[in-house]
Amino acid sequence: MTDNPFLDPSPLPFQLPPFAAIAEEHYRPALDQGMAEEREQTARIAADPEPPTFDNTVVALERAGALLRRVQPVFDNQAAAVSTEGLRELEAEYRPLLAAHADAVHLDAALFARLDQVHGRRAELGLEPEELRLLERRHEQFVRAGARLPEQAQRRLRELNAELAAAESTFARQLRAANQAGALLVDRPEQLAGFSEGELAAAAESARELGQDGRYAIALVNFTNQPALAKLTDRALRRELLERTLARGLADNGPLAARIAELRAERAGLFGYPSHAAYVVADQTAGTVDAVAGLLARLVPASVANVERELARLAAAAERDGVEDFGPHDVAYYAEKVRKAEYDLDEAELRPYHELERVLKDGVFHAAELVYGLSFTERTGELGGYHPDTRVFEVREADGTPLGLFLADFFARPSKRGGAWMDELVTQGALFGRSAVVVNNLNITKPAPGRPALLSLDEVRTLFHEFGHALHGLFSDVRFPRLAGTRVPRDFVEFPSQVNEMWLSRPEVRANYARHHETGEPLPQHLLDRLAAAEGFGQGLRMVEVLAATVLDWAWHTRPAGQPVADVAEFESRVLAEAGLAVPGVPPRYRTGYFSHLFVGDYSAGYYSYLWSEVLDADTVEWFGSNGRPVRESGELFRRELLSRGDSVPAMAAYRAVLGREPRVEPLLARRGLG
Repeated sequence: MTDNPFLDPSPLPFQLPPFAAIAEEHYRPALDQGMAEEREQTARIAADPEPPTFDNTVVALERAGALLRRVQPVFDNQAAAVSTEGLRELEAEYRPLLAAHADAVHLDAALFARLDQVHGRRAELGLEPEELRLLERRHEQFVRAGARLPEQAQRRLRELNAELAAAESTFARQLRAANQAGALLVDRPEQLAGFSEGELAAAAESARELGQDGRYAIALVNFTNQPALAKLTDRALRRELLERTLARGLADNGPLAARIAELRAERAGLFGYPSHAAYVVADQTAGTVDAVAGLLARLVPASVANVERELARLAAAAERDGVEDFGPHDVAYYAEKVRKAEYDLDEAELRPYHELERVLKDGVFHAAELVYGLSFTERTGELGGYHPDTRVFEVREADGTPLGLFLADFFARPSKRGGAWMDELVTQGALFGRSAVVVNNLNITKPAPGRPALLSLDEVRTLFHEFGHALHGLFSDVRFPRLAGTRVPRDFVEFPSQVNEMWLSRPEVRANYARHHETGEPLPQHLLDRLAAAEGFGQGLRMVEVLAATVLDWAWHTRPAGQPVADVAEFESRVLAEAGLAVPGVPPRYRTGYFSHLFVGDYSAGYYSYLWSEVLDADTVEWFGSNGRPVRESGELFRRELLSRGDSVPAMAAYRAVLGREPRVEPLLARRGLG
């Protein structure tokens, strides 16, 4: 371990992990020693002969596990973004070990006894508000992890957690393989009629990365509605692409997902909850299963009515083209065709104005400067990334004070899992004098050498969205890392990122980045007018696919223990029909076999969070535009009272501190055409 770069804090600015020195063989010993050190440190806390105090118990817990905190975020990001067979094997081996390690800490009776004593005397200790919040959240964390369960229940809990960790790792591994196997390969460019020249070049590059030189590949993205479905003129090819999308993972991951859901239900029962959803939502801003069900009940009927009207228009357009058997594989294609006909708006017209570099620097970064006063400087040399495509930016305040580092890893590759996400490689915490180091991962198709990366409007939105998460991490200004940044309730964490999407269409931001990549000309006014006119187009389609995925998640996780699902496809069909969401032509945004949010990530019984957070988002967007303050002043208020606070205050208290009231659902209903 003497030459292991994880052994000591990174000597680099902001403690950026020294990626150039990190090799795959460093992870195993660092993880092993990290877990061992944390157990030794927590054992010393538990055995401390002094009476338990806030400092010798709660702060001591905050300080424990420094090595593991250095290595685990880097390992997790590498396994997701630059995976190798060795890393995948290591991940499969260590997920159960890390789960067992967490259990060993949380189920240490002597350790919890000390924490419980401090918690019981919290009103007498004269703690600062953030100290009190840390104590309460730590105590709740231990209780929800099983610290108060009887010994027999704790033994079963350990078994369940180990099996779940192994199953989730297997789900991820099988999905990665299914995504690669599902790539649609063709031999001739004319088979991809509807693709631009740049998209054809990217498809050739994707095939080359898969070892299929001379062919063309459409790689599958994480969700159901593949972007290529809106472009390909060949109906048979569209049908094959959608069939591959919907079928991926079902054979292997379907039964595995059912097993995961059953294990989660049993675990919730140990805590006295009727379902996993009830256990999860009790620690969220929604609070109860009924509150979530109430939001869904309010949204489903009007959304389905919307989508049925939209589908009728698309089917009529297809019929005029001689299509008599209009199906799901035609929906995206005719949606784009109708949008072009009715609004004279073609996605292909917009892409030349959305060049990645310009969107990033003159859009995303420019908005952060306008709203929060930030500046960004790209760093190279010692501040290198973990992959040649990874870029590192130093972020500074308006007065030049360093804030943190932002890493950008935008391009898809076979070794990267699908989707888009933000991670913290270093978590802010004044206790350790640390600033945040955050990374955004996207899966934009990498252009052929020498060609620009031209983004779809959805990809532009994703760039702004994920950077909203990055700002949430960067702006964290708390003492204790346990309360930092995005460590807020799951149904609140999407709110800041969704709010950040507003800036992509703000005139003062769009005018700065939406410029033709060859001429530099701004996006013409007639296209801006058409974009505004078409803003509500397709809202029904988008809403129903998200609602359907949300209902699938809810159905899997509101089931009580002892009711295993034998036929996953039948279960999905029945659940959607019972919810009134079995809409021909609009499959869920995710099916069970590739719903990694639920069965790999930590969104189980939490996919509703996107809709729940959007209520807050739509309300806040309206507030930004109507509160009478300059944008910069509103941004500072939003940052000071909400983005910087992390979990140091209750999430909805932070929301009320900004808006001065409870949230209203009406702005969301108006945005989605449901008002």
